Amino acid sequence: MTLLLRRWLIAGLLVWLPLGVTLLVIRFVVGLLDTSLLLIPPAFRPEIPGLGVLLSIVLVLGTGAIAANYVGKRFVLWTEALLARIPLVRTVYGGMKKLAETIFSDQSVSFRQPILIEYPRKGIWSVAFLTGSPIGEVQDKTADHVLTCFVPTTPNPTSGFIVLVPEKDVIRLKMSVEEAMRLVISLGVVTPERTDPPADPPPPTP
Repeated sequence: MTLLLRRWLIAGLLVWLPLGVTLLVIRFVVGLLDTSLLLIPPAFRPEIPGLGVLLSIVLVLGTGAIAANYVGKRFVLWTEALLARIPLVRTVYGGMKKLAETIFSDQSVSFRQPILIEYPRKGIWSVAFLTGSPIGEVQDKTADHVLTCFVPTTPNPTSGFIVLVPEKDVIRLKMSVEEAMRLVISLGVVTPERTDPPADPPPPTP
């Protein structure tokens, strides 16, 4: 009877835990996007749940359409030049803009390539993500061509370590970014399926 109750408890947790976390994340995102309704005067603000999500999407698309044409680009450049003259603002804005351009660029490989590196020491392997190839002083001071790698912590992948690894020591994985993230978040429990057939076992020694 105890084993049966334990099995039911685990089965129920496997159903409700992922569902509960998913609902909490969706609720947080929707609540965050609903704050765009504050742009509308209170007297004209409709009480429709989820309307802020639609308004946020329209706002982002509209801003992108304006920024993509000639006049919009000139206005964005003028705004950035103005922000660059404010000491604290230029540091935060410049860093975030550079990060956004790196992540969303079509040529960017940031977080699009799971890799395997020997970290924190030789013989111990860690799943990491390729974030770029350093240039300038960082690369000039190293003997080998190095790659910037992000090693996430478990189970919170938003924190981690930046390590510079020689390119020859980096093993590129065939798994997707989502599969690698699930591997990290699940403490290694959820492993992706093998993309290559398993190797034949070695012949028995006589």
